[in-house]
Amino acid sequence: MKMDKVDYKGQIGVQSHVEMGPLDRAMDDLDDDCLYSSEMDAQKTQPILSNQRFLFSVLPVGGYKMTRNGVYKSIKTVVFSNKLNLLMPFGPLAIMVHKMSYSNGWVFFLSLLGITPLAERLGYATEQLAFYTGPTVGGLLNATFGNATELIISIYALKSGMTRVVQLSLLGSILSNMLLVLGCAFFCGGLVHYGKEQVFSKATAVVNSGLLLMAVMGLLFPAVLHYTHTERQVGKSELALSRFSSCIMLLAYAAYLVFQLKSQDDNYVPVVEEGSHNGEDEDDDEAPEISKWESIIWLAIMTAWISILSDYLVDTIEGASVAWNVPIAFISVILLPIIGNAAEHASAIMFAMKDKLDISLGVAIGSSTQISMFGIPFCVVIGWMMGREMDLNFQLFETATLFITVIVVAFFLQEGTSNYFKGLMLILCYLIVSASFFVHEDPSATGQSKLPKT
Repeated sequence: MKMDKVDYKGQIGVQSHVEMGPLDRAMDDLDDDCLYSSEMDAQKTQPILSNQRFLFSVLPVGGYKMTRNGVYKSIKTVVFSNKLNLLMPFGPLAIMVHKMSYSNGWVFFLSLLGITPLAERLGYATEQLAFYTGPTVGGLLNATFGNATELIISIYALKSGMTRVVQLSLLGSILSNMLLVLGCAFFCGGLVHYGKEQVFSKATAVVNSGLLLMAVMGLLFPAVLHYTHTERQVGKSELALSRFSSCIMLLAYAAYLVFQLKSQDDNYVPVVEEGSHNGEDEDDDEAPEISKWESIIWLAIMTAWISILSDYLVDTIEGASVAWNVPIAFISVILLPIIGNAAEHASAIMFAMKDKLDISLGVAIGSSTQISMFGIPFCVVIGWMMGREMDLNFQLFETATLFITVIVVAFFLQEGTSNYFKGLMLILCYLIVSASFFVHEDPSATGQSKLPKT
């Protein structure tokens, strides 16, 4: 009986001749009559039956169902598990409005809303991939893909010759991460853990503060050279200095990566994990929800969709500025980075509320460091390749704003502790910066004043 059952499972629809006897032979005769009575039906039926027998013999029963369930579970986890994803339909809607009416204000607004959940989901997929790469590499991946939205928008703006928009959006990303994201993390973490000061590693704060000050130096000298009119070759020395400084900053960032990954692994162990004696809370919510390859596939999908919407976003930014009567500087410095930093914003607050401030600091300050030491120099080099005169002269007002912001944040980080009051101060500082850019008249209002000279 066991052999009969095995044979029945191995060949679907085939019965043993020993058990069936005459009935089996009768069925065979009936099959022969049906087979030879219509050759066309046989030719259509045989490939289907053979394919079915092959699939059932090669694949386990329920294999397709398992694959389908896996895809459905992945889509449900990534797409339908977050209420922010209700904004995803605004992306296709922006494309439809652009094709039908070409209303710049509405297209920009809908594209902005459509990119918001994509930026957050990009950060989610990166966090899932970080489970398989380790904490150090995972932190770098989080910072890199967290800034992918800004870099994609910057590349499309460079392609369109809007170098001023690139400068302002990257500057806004640095300001948003250092003031708004870090401030919200400190504020929410301080409220959840009210009555105690949260701690983080001073070593991480010192290294990142030093890199931010170096970035300010790289942006300061081209601006000073321009406004003091001390260029040896007017219009060329400033650009040459910017390209040279960008190469140096990229080299410094590469050295920082080696320093972080190889030389100083112990300095980046979270202080909270060192000081905690009960590891019960450490393992909460630490299991990945999707597999490694699912994370990579979703990263590719989100990045491609963000690239499509970024093209529409950049094309309509000037029209939106005119339609809304809002300065391009305010849109580029305030609105675009808030959308692009959605992933960092959510991650930093979540980790701060779990009393893991080292990770929050790595997300917020680490992202600012990456934009200032990699994103801005990278755009200068890419513009160099494209023939665009992208330089490090961010104008006097913007450079002064960045310099003061870095000093303020470095002052708040020097003690290695945080509370809700420090977070509130950083948020209020960001409101002052936002109001300043709202009333600031940018010298190159059209964003086109730095097109390549012919």
